[in-house]
Amino acid sequence: ALRLQGPSGFLGVLAPLSRLQESESENKLDGETASDSESKSEFGGSAPAPTSDDTPEVLNRALSNLSSRWKNWWVRGILTLAMITFFFIIIYLGPMVLMMIVMCVQIKCFHEIITIGYNVYHSYDLPWFRTLSWYFLLCVNYFFYGETVTDYFFTLVQREEPLRILSKYHRFISFALYLTGFCMFVLSLVKKHYRLQFYMFGWTHVTLLIVVTQSHLIIHNLFEGMIWFIVPISCVICNDIMAYMFGFFFGRTPLIKLSPKKTWEGFIGGFFATVLFGLLLSYVMSGYRCFTCPVEFNNDTNSFTVDCEPSELFQLQEYNIPAVLQSVLGWKTVRMYPFQIHSIALSTFASLIGPFGGFFASGFKRAFKIKDFANTIPGHGGIMDRFDCQYLMATFVNVYIASFIRGPNPSKLIQQFLTLRPDQQLHIFNTLKAHLVDKGVLGGLEDA
Repeated sequence: ALRLQGPSGFLGVLAPLSRLQESESENKLDGETASDSESKSEFGGSAPAPTSDDTPEVLNRALSNLSSRWKNWWVRGILTLAMITFFFIIIYLGPMVLMMIVMCVQIKCFHEIITIGYNVYHSYDLPWFRTLSWYFLLCVNYFFYGETVTDYFFTLVQREEPLRILSKYHRFISFALYLTGFCMFVLSLVKKHYRLQFYMFGWTHVTLLIVVTQSHLIIHNLFEGMIWFIVPISCVICNDIMAYMFGFFFGRTPLIKLSPKKTWEGFIGGFFATVLFGLLLSYVMSGYRCFTCPVEFNNDTNSFTVDCEPSELFQLQEYNIPAVLQSVLGWKTVRMYPFQIHSIALSTFASLIGPFGGFFASGFKRAFKIKDFANTIPGHGGIMDRFDCQYLMATFVNVYIASFIRGPNPSKLIQQFLTLRPDQQLHIFNTLKAHLVDKGVLGGLEDA
């Protein structure tokens, strides 16, 4: 029988109807290969067992008369609406709450992946793996977010003596903390199990690379303006919903063996629906300063502010419609925000490349014979099951902003300039003055 489902990858906490609950045949995970058997022998035990169905009992009773296929459809739909509602609430609460949510999601995702390794590693009763894993998480967060604090809260850091010292020697302290963990790992090595311990050492570091680095990029995107946080996430959500819907009702052609229930019909339908959704959402959000302005810390009020004069990206402009489409649409020009053009790139990535984060996660889970990373969200699996595509999306958005959007920030240059010694400031002033005179800019200003 054909398995029908949209192609998009898994979502974060907010992820909706991206895929059906695994069917009975899907629950039977891939057969064990020779290499799997060797790994199983080396790790001293079987891989973690698949998680069981944890659908709330009230939903089970209410939907007991439906077939398994439609029951899963309603369960996932109801819980999706609940998560989307939660999404709107945290957006309303502002950027600080969003950052805290990102940190909580990061910690939970790290816990889910490390637990899979720990279930294997713990069978030898070897010490320190879990302790060292959380220690390295602390070190990496200190390194990344210490840089962020110095960058975005520069005035506050310079005002407080302890923070100024921590900022000045931040990288040295971070390296010292990591070296401490490294030495602890070497001291924890146990004869006959060296290979497994180094395997788990690599497991921890790859997890840190995937989880911590990506969550750090999400927060950087948020500082550029909430629109850079909301639109990409919403595009992934929309793609998962529409890919699921197109696949559920029209899917016939399997897309990829890693996820047999993904279909080409869902993949293509999700793409066009997501591009259209991205254009409409961008148009609505571009008219509000609270979404388009960069998130900045106000030292006078000790709070975040999102008030500014909108940049050219968020000012309506008139564009000529290609001659081929003019006869079809009946329009010669159209007024739109430049950000809407960028939203096409974001929604295209969310639809065509983003799902590969889900395929990667599917391969990982099949390798370890598990159905979900955890059972945190009934009908949806763990937090990591919901966030794999979002992390891939976060990296793209950060690279996209750095490559095509962000320019020099005068306010940050001035902040750094004011921390220099008076003689250094004077030297820079004279150099800049000579440069402006040579360009004819300063002379023109004096004449005026």
